[in-house]
Amino acid sequence: MSVPQLDDEQRGEEILAVFDTAFGELLAADPAAFRVKFRKMAASAFAFYRGTAALFYHDVDAEKRGGPFLDERTSRVWIHGDLHAENFGTYMDSTGRLIFNVNDFDEAYVGPFTWDLKRFAASIALIGYAKALGDDQITELVRVYAGAYRERVHALATGAKSDEVPPFTLDTAQGPLLDALRDARSLTRFGLLDSMTEIRDFERRFAPGGGSIELDAATRYKILAAFDGYLETLPETSLARPDSYRVKDVVGRRGIGIGSAGLPSYNILLEGHSDALENDVVIYIKQAQTPAVSRHITDPAIRDYFRHEGHRTVISQRALQQHADPWLGWTELDGAGQLVAEVSPYAVDLDWGDIDDPEEIAAVVADLGRATATMHAAADDTSGESLVPFSTERAIDAALAADEEGFAPLLVDFAHSYGARARADHQIFVDLFRNGRIPGL
Repeated sequence: MSVPQLDDEQRGEEILAVFDTAFGELLAADPAAFRVKFRKMAASAFAFYRGTAALFYHDVDAEKRGGPFLDERTSRVWIHGDLHAENFGTYMDSTGRLIFNVNDFDEAYVGPFTWDLKRFAASIALIGYAKALGDDQITELVRVYAGAYRERVHALATGAKSDEVPPFTLDTAQGPLLDALRDARSLTRFGLLDSMTEIRDFERRFAPGGGSIELDAATRYKILAAFDGYLETLPETSLARPDSYRVKDVVGRRGIGIGSAGLPSYNILLEGHSDALENDVVIYIKQAQTPAVSRHITDPAIRDYFRHEGHRTVISQRALQQHADPWLGWTELDGAGQLVAEVSPYAVDLDWGDIDDPEEIAAVVADLGRATATMHAAADDTSGESLVPFSTERAIDAALAADEEGFAPLLVDFAHSYGARARADHQIFVDLFRNGRIPGL
């Protein structure tokens, strides 16, 4: 990659300008939430990288005018948008199977497939550096990821049967992926409900405290109206019985994660598939955000395909994730697009804390390469959406076949150079933050 060589002061000004574009309005509306977000980002170079997709796309923007392996089709693939090593975990799909796969589709959009791969490769460089792996070891990890991705794309493009490219389940996963699935299996809906709710007057209600915010009558009415709009976006198969529509309680919440600072959100408690109180369902309504990558994709056909950011997030997730959450839908609130999904009892993120052995890291990275390829292949002419009307796996396979030797080195070079860039940027950011130089904080 070729990021212009700036001194720390110039790069600091560039970072602040990108932050202003990406976060300015939300930061002005809720400075306290961004102080929390930025303190989390200050903790490590990887945490900083997780929170700065906008800076990443600012830096790779030049590639939109072309680049290795990119043509008219491979530049127009449904991409995750924030693919890093921690955006993988478990979910229960609409068929009742626990799956380990890519998660968190808030930044999903349509663009060059290599942007996902580069963002992941740099994240591996950052994790490897934090675990004191040598540059040669990091190089090998990126090569393993590239090789697994390449192999799986080719298998999918040439018609591999489903048993040859199975999803990661309790029956097929190994190592830390299997550990995550087993952890997810040990969780229960009752446990989730017990942590968020209580029984009052023989009915379940949200418990006070724990970050929940009581709503006034007018706000509650708006949420219920938005909920009615959301129901119209669900597949007919989502609700097991008619009174699954019944709302038992509504509370407000504040987005406090690295990616959701300042975004208002709400939790809704619904009747479950039976009268038993342990079957109740919690869903959330969250204001969807403008994906960072969209600021660098100029095609109006892509932008105009989506009604609003909530619609974009849901359509993208349904395209990229086979058998997605049956509660996944969208609505509008105060003129802003909203994402709606279940607060899942079965969500467990991949934990890198105890994955330290280089061989084990390599095995995990290979699996994540296969998961990435499967994700890219899912969202195409068979996804039910017309935005990507071709076989993405065949397009990517053909592009990679034209230069088999150049693929892994492209990702290796980027991983090392952008990993170093992110580590330097992290230090610049910490100094800007602690010295009070981020406007509005």
